[in-house]
Amino acid sequence: MSTYTYLKTAQHERVAHIEIHRPAQRNALNEELVAELEAALDAADLDPATSVIVLSGTDKAFAAGADIGRMAEWDYHDVFLSDYVTRHWERARSVRKPIVAAVRGFAVGGGCELAMMCDLVVAGESARFGQPEVKIGTLPGMGGTQRLPRAIGKAKAMEWCLTGNFYGAAEAERAGLVSRVVADEAVLDTAFELARQMAGHSLPVLMMIKESVNRAFESSLSEGLLFERRVFHASFALEDQKEGMRAFVEKRAADFRHR
Repeated sequence: MSTYTYLKTAQHERVAHIEIHRPAQRNALNEELVAELEAALDAADLDPATSVIVLSGTDKAFAAGADIGRMAEWDYHDVFLSDYVTRHWERARSVRKPIVAAVRGFAVGGGCELAMMCDLVVAGESARFGQPEVKIGTLPGMGGTQRLPRAIGKAKAMEWCLTGNFYGAAEAERAGLVSRVVADEAVLDTAFELARQMAGHSLPVLMMIKESVNRAFESSLSEGLLFERRVFHASFALEDQKEGMRAFVEKRAADFRHR
């Protein structure tokens, strides 16, 4: 895979691993880093040999927000004309393959918002989540006020955004932001275990499921059900659907070909 300045990448069978690696700044996000992340996500999304992506940080931080030092003296003209936190920054939300976030340490501000763009979050016991932008005179700008209520409900999202407090992994799991909490040393192993399990299924079906679940957050129930039904019907055009059902009837493991 390509060489990056702020990322480390690796391929483990059908699982691509992207590690944010800017440890001196606790993986704070800047334009250069997120441009590299966009490129790495593009490569994994387009790679037919990849089914699932694991996105991690370092042991101390998944991503500790945006680069405040760089932003401090910008004005409206700077952020509006540069389309700040839009260009490059939203790529994770449009990736068609499942993304598993493996979080240790801080996932706050933009880091929390990046984790929410992923499809499930495995958190270590050291993980800390939050939207502290109110403490520096602004508000979440990467989707925190929009994705957080959908993930944890309005009341909790209001508390998180209006206080700027940090919340531990256990609280984030209870709120519904995190799918599971494990010991820090088990975070990557657990994320890869889940990713490998998913990657053993049909890639087009994984993509159909992801698109259908995401539709639940962006449409009415009746529209979402109609979408699900049409995608379910479309799955019967797949070779993998034939293989999967035949394997079940024949009491053997399915040999999916991802088509």
